[in-house]
Amino acid sequence: MNQTSTDKNLFQSGDLALLIDRKERRYMITLTDDETYHCHLGRLTHNDMIGSSIGGWYRTDKGHVLLAVRPTMGDFVRQMPRGPQIIYPKDLGNIVNFADIFPGAKVIEGGLGSGALTSALLRAVGSTGKVINYEIDESVLPKAIRNIERVTPDISNLEIKVGDIYQGIEERDIDRVVLDVPEPWQAVPGIGDALVMGGILLSFVPTIIQVQRLVLALEEDGRFQMIQSLETMLRTWHVTERSVRPDHRMIAHSGFLTTAVRCEPRPSGRVHLPVEPLEDDSADEAEGPEE
Repeated sequence: MNQTSTDKNLFQSGDLALLIDRKERRYMITLTDDETYHCHLGRLTHNDMIGSSIGGWYRTDKGHVLLAVRPTMGDFVRQMPRGPQIIYPKDLGNIVNFADIFPGAKVIEGGLGSGALTSALLRAVGSTGKVINYEIDESVLPKAIRNIERVTPDISNLEIKVGDIYQGIEERDIDRVVLDVPEPWQAVPGIGDALVMGGILLSFVPTIIQVQRLVLALEEDGRFQMIQSLETMLRTWHVTERSVRPDHRMIAHSGFLTTAVRCEPRPSGRVHLPVEPLEDDSADEAEGPEE
């Protein structure tokens, strides 16, 4: 729905809304005309929110007050209907960053899952880019597509292929390849054929043994350089006037990111650069300075 500048401050029918109670518990709903939200805090009619302020406070029939805001993508990912294991928001942000996903990029994605990573990639490539997904399990498609459409209503630049990315990639001149598959090393030969020179591969896997097998496969292939592996740990802080301390809980290990850049194979032996002969200045020195 196209919104005017005034409408941007107001909830509309069909919007996602995130309700937050005084204990900071979160409840995500889709606003629908004449519907009512029920929870242990009471009932709240959707009509009270539709056409009303985003960021406003709303009272249930039991007198409890809830803050209502638009959910971020991270909020949606944490509460989205799941099939396979999702990738956490802390990793989604780093995937987009370390894979250098840019507006207009043509991206191959291996594995669809619940659609969280696909949604992040679609946002990053924008309307001028394209995401082509290879998913071997056709049964995950309906739930994943519903999740993606709730975050990115226009998915015209998404193409989903039911197929095994281990068997190769049909497309060529691909800017980026992002993998969330259990055996990414099997896809390395096909990725090397598909990527443009300087293109980036990024793989997300949960265990370090998988990382090791992938790195060894990349080195053996010979067409990848700048291979790097990392993990992200997220810790929030409790900040008040009287104390500042880290929170007792944190999101620690969730997976490893491995990146590599498509390059020419490293030459064998020592690289000899062409050396231009130095100019002979002896004749000029013998003649002496001009008068």
